[in-house]
Amino acid sequence: MSMYLLIGLLLLFSCMIFKSFNNQSKQQDSVLKRRAVFSLNQQLTFARLKEILPSYTILAQVSYDALMTTKYSRTRNKYRNLLADFVVLDASHQIVAIIGLDDPNTLKRFQQTQYKDALLAMAGYRVIRYDEVPSYQQIRRDFLGELRKEWQEPDTQELDTSLKKYNFYHNHEKRKLKLWG
Repeated sequence: MSMYLLIGLLLLFSCMIFKSFNNQSKQQDSVLKRRAVFSLNQQLTFARLKEILPSYTILAQVSYDALMTTKYSRTRNKYRNLLADFVVLDASHQIVAIIGLDDPNTLKRFQQTQYKDALLAMAGYRVIRYDEVPSYQQIRRDFLGELRKEWQEPDTQELDTSLKKYNFYHNHEKRKLKLWG
C-alpha cells in the first residue's frame, strides 16, 4: 500500500514540475499602453492645415487600402500596410491632395518614400511632400494658389454628371497598376 502511495506522490510531483516548466515557456502578453496619435511635427502640420484650410476636411494616418484598390491581391499586398500622413478632401469629399511629412528617419527610408509617392501618383493622386513642418506660406502656396483654380472651377460637363450620380473618382483617367517585385 505504501508503495502505491509513494508512486502516486511521485507521479503527482513530476506532473507539477512539468506543468510549472510548461507555463514558463509560454509567451506572455505585454501591458497595453496608450500612445500618441501624432508626432510633434505631425501635430504642428495638422494644426496649420486646419487653420489655413477651414473649408477642407483633413484626414490623418489614412491607409493606402482606403485610397486605392486593385484587381489582384498580390498587388494589394504591396501597399497593404502603408499609411498616408494626411489626406485633404474638398467640400464634395473628393481627394484634393495627399500630404507626406518626412521625419529624421526618412533619409534611411528614402527609397520607400519614393515608392509610396509613386504608388499614389500611379493611382492619380496629387502628392505633396514636406521635408519638415510646412510654413504657413508653403501651405497657402500649395493649396490656395494652384488648387483654387484647378478644383473650384467645375466644368459644365462635370456639373451635368454630378446631377445624375455621385462621381467618386473625380474624372481621373483609369490606369493599370504595374508594380515591381
